[in-house]
Amino acid sequence: MSMTMDDSIKRWTAKRKTALVIEIIQGKTTVSEASRSFDLTPSEIEGWVEDAKRGMENSLRATPLDIREQYEKQLRDLQEAYGEAMLELRARKKLQALLDAQDGN
Repeated sequence: MSMTMDDSIKRWTAKRKTALVIEIIQGKTTVSEASRSFDLTPSEIEGWVEDAKRGMENSLRATPLDIREQYEKQLRDLQEAYGEAMLELRARKKLQALLDAQDGN
């Protein structure tokens, strides 16, 4: 790994996370190598990579969303998905109740 960071890093600042993510994107290291070298979980590092991708996508927009707008959009998307899941669950329960009632006849 070509990282110049001290392997004993205790506090991961945004600047250090960015440096690691760039190394991964450039193919200079992998998530699993970084995980072992810095005693981090692969999912933690993958989360940083995903955050970086979202940030890059936003910065390349014609009109970037500010952080609040990003948060609010993500919250709306999650609320919509939750609402759909609840509707599906209710529909399944009603269907099951109808099927159970038919079996009882």
